Amino acid sequence: MDTQAQHAERDRSSEPDAGAEEGSRFSRTRARFAAALSWRRVLAGSVLAAAVLLLVSSWVVQPFLIPSGSMEPTLKVGDRLLVNKLAYRFGAEPERGDVVVFDGTGSFVREEPDADPVAGLARRAAASLGLAEPADSDFVKRVVGVGGDRVVCCDARGRLAVNGTVVDEPYLHPGDTASRVPFAIVVPAGTLWMMGDHRSRSSDSRDHLGSPGGGMVPVERVTGRVDWLGWPPARTGSTPGTDAFADVPAPGAAHG
Repeated sequence: MDTQAQHAERDRSSEPDAGAEEGSRFSRTRARFAAALSWRRVLAGSVLAAAVLLLVSSWVVQPFLIPSGSMEPTLKVGDRLLVNKLAYRFGAEPERGDVVVFDGTGSFVREEPDADPVAGLARRAAASLGLAEPADSDFVKRVVGVGGDRVVCCDARGRLAVNGTVVDEPYLHPGDTASRVPFAIVVPAGTLWMMGDHRSRSSDSRDHLGSPGGGMVPVERVTGRVDWLGWPPARTGSTPGTDAFADVPAPGAAHG
């Protein structure tokens, strides 16, 4: 028997298989590539989803976080709203009783340049996704007077009147009157008179009567109408409307 040949055969069988080792390296490389590709897909998907959300929030529906109690009990601190940005996009205009989000720059707040444009852009992007409180120039209030309306407050029972018609406001915070400060104004064309539902805790058009613009908000500054409540779960659904102004006559047709 050729024992030397047998030993040589056994030695060759014990050597590493070059093909198997190459295949193992290829498998590991392929796995790493697949993992990297998977992360790229996740990242690309996240960027695309964020871009779509920003696009939708810019043109269709924008989330809005309620930062204060000025609209209680209709809206509460921490509520996340869905603002319908198409409500006034095709010729329609805000109506009395609508709850709207608007940019108060030039009416409720002074126009001031952003000290940090990059930080301001990031904040606006986060706010547009409902992830941060709105900018200091963004407000949510109820439309009480439209262009041409004469709004007067208050009668002996603490109610306001629009175009000579007394308005009962069932959405007011319990214990509040229409206003503790009397006023009588005529709303210029193309502007709105805004008030919060929690009148005793709302800084609204009344507080800017002596400011440029007299507290009136230009219609073009309205972002959209608050149509839905998206959070918390117990309060989700469409926001309630009101017929409080149903009997108010058009401007110029006032009586009394």
